[in-house]
Amino acid sequence: QKQLVESGGGLGQPGGSLRLSCAASGFNLDIYSVGWFRQVPGKEREIISCIEGSDDRTIYVDSVKGRFTISRDKANNAVLLQMNSRVPGDTAVYLCATDLLGCRGGYDVWGQGTQVTVAS
Repeated sequence: QKQLVESGGGLGQPGGSLRLSCAASGFNLDIYSVGWFRQVPGKEREIISCIEGSDDRTIYVDSVKGRFTISRDKANNAVLLQMNSRVPGDTAVYLCATDLLGCRGGYDVWGQGTQVTVAS
């Protein structure tokens, strides 16, 4: 069955870098749009980046634009999120999800999430 697993989270200092991975099993991720989301207790989940399945176009929310980069790791059937110049506000549970129709779809397959903490 379709499954997504996030990995790469952890604790780091402000200004540092981290790379998250969203690895798929049971289906070919290349034809799916893949979104990265983050969630903080007491706040709404927000989409921060997405890569389209049709043409690999990318989108970023303003708060991460210029610092985060989404890309496909096709050899590992995965999508990556490179996080640079991180700030404490990036602390959250990061989740990935897929949708066959596009980055503005309903996202029917989700991973379990990985914790990212940015602190001194």
